[in-house]
Amino acid sequence: MKTRYADIPAYVTRDGSEIRELMHPSLHGGRRQSLAEATVPAGTRTLLHRHGMTEEIYHVTAGSGRMTLGADTFDVAAGDSVLIAPGTAHCIEAIGAVPLRILCCCSPAYAHEDTELLEAEVKR
Repeated sequence: MKTRYADIPAYVTRDGSEIRELMHPSLHGGRRQSLAEATVPAGTRTLLHRHGMTEEIYHVTAGSGRMTLGADTFDVAAGDSVLIAPGTAHCIEAIGAVPLRILCCCSPAYAHEDTELLEAEVKR
């Protein structure tokens, strides 16, 4: 199976990031994982949330950000990767002048139903 970035429409997830599902079982086959690109506009952040079953890896491809992972907060930049264990509260803020772009690998595959928001939606 092959996908082409230009053919993949973007949508907004429950946490407020814009996502392109580069590979997802419900769309492309596969069984246990998904790969997506998330874009967080400069000066904004995702909502604090957690996933009950899904383990995630964020790999920053462009921009810079501030990651909240459980009780820790730290800066990330292009080339950094972050492991997010199931059940761990997390969010990420784009702190630079350009959008933050992240590859998100999820296992099992991302599902809206597995996303628990831990704060109310903020107007952007």
